[in-house]
Amino acid sequence: MHKAEPRMPTIFIGHGSPMETLGGRFAQAWRDLGARLPRPRAVLVVSAHWFIADVAVTAMARPRTIHDFHGFAPELHRIHYPAPGAPWLAARVADALAPMPVNQNADWGLDHGAWAVLRHLFPDADIPVVQFSIDRTRPGAAHFDLGRRLRALRDEGILIIGSGDVVHNLRAASFADDAPVLDWAERFNAFVKAAISARRWDELIDYAALGDDARLSIPTPDHYLPLLYVLGCAHEEEQVSFFTDEIALSSISMLGVSIG
Repeated sequence: MHKAEPRMPTIFIGHGSPMETLGGRFAQAWRDLGARLPRPRAVLVVSAHWFIADVAVTAMARPRTIHDFHGFAPELHRIHYPAPGAPWLAARVADALAPMPVNQNADWGLDHGAWAVLRHLFPDADIPVVQFSIDRTRPGAAHFDLGRRLRALRDEGILIIGSGDVVHNLRAASFADDAPVLDWAERFNAFVKAAISARRWDELIDYAALGDDARLSIPTPDHYLPLLYVLGCAHEEEQVSFFTDEIALSSISMLGVSIG
């Protein structure tokens, strides 16, 4: 067992469009958050963009930077985040989830749900990073339970991050400067924030039962499910704070939550 470490917080980051990483108020908020965080031994990221039919972790020593998007500014494709991997952490995740099989993946890397925020949180890229997949075959309760089972890693110096968006409807998004925030997006974002503050985890786990605002905000669960890992990692007594809270592009929530 690794020596005792100060308990790391657990964080959900609304990462929004890949363009947010190029600068602006959200990138600055991520930089400010990184400056406040204790230095982790390693980072475990649950990203919306590794949404597969498997429970897997990246287990390579040098994960590649994945540019998993199209149609955005060319400079995004020139960004690389050369953080080392952590095969030891991949093995520790498998141990924490045993006897569930955990694929030790050597092909994926760091997608933009991870590097677009990590390059602001930890700009020196000197902290080891492992990604954890989202198994699309499992219901919300199973993802929360996986977070609960990974919670012990926080006491071993591991920062667990969920990266997604609690409201993520690209079909309704608008890039116009004067585009209004859609009312259902604003309502659901406010509901999620209030439910997190009140620790109403059960309501957030059963998101499909939350009505039309939830249906429009979560047309697919990939960006929402990282939140459930973070909630699963939380302890009852821990303080909740919000470091970003805004709807961008009419229908994308940039809500950011820190617990602990």
